[in-house]
Amino acid sequence: MCGMRRLLWRVGFSFLILILTLFVVVFVTFFGRGKTPPIAGMHSIATLETARIGGVEQWLLIRGADTSKPILLFLHGGPGMPSMFLAHAFERELEKHFVVVQWDRRGAGKSYDAGKDVASINVRQVLNDTFEVTELLRQRFVQDRIYLVCHSWGTYLGLLAVHEHPEYYSAYVGMGQIAGQSAQVHAIQREFVLERANEGHDTDVMSRLASETAIVDEDLLFRYHAELYRAASFWPILAEGLRAPEYTFRDALNVKRGANKVNRAMKYNVEPRLLNGEIGQLDIPIFFFLGRHDYNAPSSIAAEYLQHLRAPKKHLVWFEESAHFPFYEEKEKFTAEMVRVDEFAREYWAEAGRR
Repeated sequence: MCGMRRLLWRVGFSFLILILTLFVVVFVTFFGRGKTPPIAGMHSIATLETARIGGVEQWLLIRGADTSKPILLFLHGGPGMPSMFLAHAFERELEKHFVVVQWDRRGAGKSYDAGKDVASINVRQVLNDTFEVTELLRQRFVQDRIYLVCHSWGTYLGLLAVHEHPEYYSAYVGMGQIAGQSAQVHAIQREFVLERANEGHDTDVMSRLASETAIVDEDLLFRYHAELYRAASFWPILAEGLRAPEYTFRDALNVKRGANKVNRAMKYNVEPRLLNGEIGQLDIPIFFFLGRHDYNAPSSIAAEYLQHLRAPKKHLVWFEESAHFPFYEEKEKFTAEMVRVDEFAREYWAEAGRR
């Protein structure tokens, strides 16, 4: 009996030590978070701040080596999956050429509390928020036009924005570009996954997709490297996010909560609706940065869309070692291509001004 008590005491003590260790790791990891590192230089900016946008406080991360550089507003995907928690992992070189603005939209990431009123989570409201942020940046940095760089669901929002107010933007850059009809997207995803499953003799996946109505989920896309080309799960992005200096422990917990909440609550009250038609004409330079292996938003559909999209200038850049996250998977190339976009757009607007 005494031996059993000693054993139980040891197990209990070991469990307590494990819990305390985990607590210390979490505390040390996130202690002092909620700040952004400074950038050296008299003309630099590195701020993590709130702004009242659409009547609620929303978070902005603004970083750049020189405030006279062009403004680059990044529209994240999801619709509630922020990219601010990945900024430290991909944008340091970009900050030498642009003032990069990450914005956690209402309900997402650090702006989780801004989504308390679920009725406000609708495309019209988020589009109006986008114009407010744009105007804030144009006035603050005294620039007539800014760059709009969009990822995944953010490409849907971004195209609506440049269609409605082209005068605000120098150029549009879409990554993980959403295009086509939902049936077309699902058919391509299904064909891709079944082909990979057949190659790997994965009978479990083949049986799961035996029904013609079965939908491919993101787990299967990750498994076959169609979300991240060099990883088979979300873990690399999660691990990077846990190291984000701008995110507190509460912010980190709110990433998934916010993504789920915004996705469920989003109302589509603007035409065209998501995967239900495409904008046919835009009046600014358009760039698509497409991951060769992206089947979340199949790149083949986006490339086809760009071909028939009417725009004064348009250009497609393939990222051969990327799937759905080219800005993260090939960050050096992303920076280099953004510098080219800036050069191209400056030439275009200078020529347009001479006409």
